[in-house]
Amino acid sequence: MQKVLAIVGPTAIGKTSLAISLAKELNGEIVSGDSMQVYQEVAVGTAKATPAEQAEIKHYLVDQHSVFDDYSVKNFVDEAIDAISEIAQKGKLPILAGGTGFYVNALLNEMQLGDKEDEAKSVDPEWEAFLAQNGPQALWEELNKRDPEAAKKVPVANSRRALRALSVISRTGQLFSGQQAEIPPRYDYLIVGLNGNRNKIYQRINQRVDLMMDQGLLDEARFVYDNRAKEHQVLQAIGYKEFFPYFAGEATLEECVIKLKTASRRYAKRQLTYFRNKLPVTWFDPLDDPDCQEKIVQAVNDWLKQ
Repeated sequence: MQKVLAIVGPTAIGKTSLAISLAKELNGEIVSGDSMQVYQEVAVGTAKATPAEQAEIKHYLVDQHSVFDDYSVKNFVDEAIDAISEIAQKGKLPILAGGTGFYVNALLNEMQLGDKEDEAKSVDPEWEAFLAQNGPQALWEELNKRDPEAAKKVPVANSRRALRALSVISRTGQLFSGQQAEIPPRYDYLIVGLNGNRNKIYQRINQRVDLMMDQGLLDEARFVYDNRAKEHQVLQAIGYKEFFPYFAGEATLEECVIKLKTASRRYAKRQLTYFRNKLPVTWFDPLDDPDCQEKIVQAVNDWLKQ
């Protein structure tokens, strides 16, 4: 099996800088494991590696598509597999770095991902009608009534997964959570997780938002807002929709910035929950452990020798 090193953790914890440092030390190249960095038109809000950082180490799946393209997790997996193969053919170590847990999981393991047409066929029209009439919260509550274990793993906002789970339950009469078979790994992977004191992480998130505002986040958010009728993927990203009330004259800029910081902190919490529950992560603390990187390098080298 091809070896793949993955670096995960909450937003603003330092995944990009660690990935670049490890790539230099271990002769690697980086594949973005972020669902939004693939889009060309948005850079500040997606926290991409800077052009200077990308010049230091080659990055894959960054700026590959327009926000107006139809792009799914299946597209991501297909392209990431090609990128990993290309890196391996050079004799280099593929390093997957990103915080989108489902994308990371889908790539590292052999999850069954259909195309959008297959996904549409797998959903009962009755549940789609229920969603249209009652909204995502009510849909999730229906799933929680029928299968609480499945609902724990489905965010309220992820209506597509909730629709799929409810459709399976309706068709089979069995719990969706009881039908999840063990998924075989696609690669021989090591997952390095970064985490630390929650208050320090939240402080870093707040500081990052302030920095993003200085770097032009509001202009990107205006672009997303102005084009919201033509694209849908980036509308889901934290960092843009929080400013829509400001553009609509319904809130002040300060209120929206506060809302963004709150949403980002909540997202960090959800990221950690996913990684802890879904993936075998080896955790390190880059915030309080001065020997953190040295320990990570040792762990990676031990794994590479296996």
